[in-house]
Amino acid sequence: MDGTDANSGLVVLVGAGPGDATLVTAAAIKWLTAADTILYDRLAPAALVTITRPDAEKICVGKVPGEPSLPQEQINALLIEKCSAGRLVVRLKGGDPFVFGRGGEEAAALTKAGIPFRIVPGVTAGVAAAAFAGIPLTDRRAASTVVFVTGQEAADKAHSSIDWASLARIETLVFYMGVAKLEQIAEKLIAVGRTPQTPTAVVQNASTPTQRTVVAALCDIAERARAAEIKPPAVIIVGAVVDMRRQLAWFEKLPLFGRTVLVTRPQTRASQLADPLLLLGANVIEAPAIRIDPPEDFRAVDAAVRALRQFDWIVFTSPNGVEALLGRIEALELDARALGGAKIAAVGPATAEALRDKFLRADLIPDQFTTEALGQILTETTQIRGKNVLLARADVARPQLTQALRSAGAKVTNLAVYRTVRPDALCAEAVEALRTGKVNWITFTSSSTVENLLAILDDDVDISPVKLAAIGPVTADAIRRCGLTPTAVAEPHTIGALVAAIVAQEQQ
Repeated sequence: MDGTDANSGLVVLVGAGPGDATLVTAAAIKWLTAADTILYDRLAPAALVTITRPDAEKICVGKVPGEPSLPQEQINALLIEKCSAGRLVVRLKGGDPFVFGRGGEEAAALTKAGIPFRIVPGVTAGVAAAAFAGIPLTDRRAASTVVFVTGQEAADKAHSSIDWASLARIETLVFYMGVAKLEQIAEKLIAVGRTPQTPTAVVQNASTPTQRTVVAALCDIAERARAAEIKPPAVIIVGAVVDMRRQLAWFEKLPLFGRTVLVTRPQTRASQLADPLLLLGANVIEAPAIRIDPPEDFRAVDAAVRALRQFDWIVFTSPNGVEALLGRIEALELDARALGGAKIAAVGPATAEALRDKFLRADLIPDQFTTEALGQILTETTQIRGKNVLLARADVARPQLTQALRSAGAKVTNLAVYRTVRPDALCAEAVEALRTGKVNWITFTSSSTVENLLAILDDDVDISPVKLAAIGPVTADAIRRCGLTPTAVAEPHTIGALVAAIVAQEQQ
């Protein structure tokens, strides 16, 4: 990737950032997507591990406090072994490799072994914790100096190298890995002259939707953190700047902060809903209740694709239909000219956007984004009688659109360009969150997601206390047919409106 011999191997020490995968650098993404082997820490965001190549080797070497873990010497040996085999190895480390991350030790071991390496910095936890807690580490009105300190020194050191007396004179102190020794840290600082009333904050799970912040005077912080059951990973910030949090706290004030939302969309489209929820502070669990698969037999689709010029209208009722039909056109080494002079109808803006991505524009979009409204506008505003209409749909689709068009005299061809498949089970994270009552919202973007979720849930999982959000009236009706009540229904029937409906309910 950078001019080195591809057969010689290379190790890249990559900073994964503090926990929010969107904070990772572009350089980190570049190396991760190219890597042959990834050795990752426990605190590296899971989303970063999943963006790697499907055939990449992934090895967790993270250390868990109080539990057996792979010794650092063995991690070093693994890096050398994998690289010596000619592999591009990414060592994915939480935060920044060179800030309390043992990156220096690993780089030294690689140098001794004659292994080439690169360093990709990451956002270190101390900087992220302060930013997401609304605490400026420096401010010309309150602090011109800041120091990063480890709360855990090497066990084999005979004496501490921390100069506590000097720390007392630094305006802002940031301690890593110090929660277990918070009481001793506070006592030592007070003993060397730090004012007992110095504002202090402890930030757990910084930059993630599960972030928690406890603020107290230095003399009280250990007791307050203990009462709040603060656990690692957490960062301690000591100094007058902590008081600025009263004005500058922002992350924990986001409208969906602290709310857990289950997204049941297909995995290929989940991010379109998950991303705006994350931006509003929600903890999102992707739990696809539906899977989009290609047809088992392409003969009917291919025959229709080759005969597209005979159709007057091509109607798409979902982005999946657009991607499936246009994808098959490409697979047959054709292009948009295969559509001939057909006009195109789309059920709503998301489907129209999928068409624009393929350099096509919908000739018709209903004001209400339902198949009923699509049928109505096609029959009332176009000369549909006698026209050949192709519906590019799922293998299982509601009949109302077909019936409306045929009643108006159209010649309708239903073409199953993709299949909707029910997964065997939900992911373990979703099941555990539902079973323990940690889910606040479940989002549904189709009737199938409602029916499938309830079909694959274990009998002991009760979702009746959970708030349910539907993308439109058809999906809301599916919820009611299952004996449940939708809490929010999007209007208009779009992803953006669905998110807005959830926020509106939370703010009531």
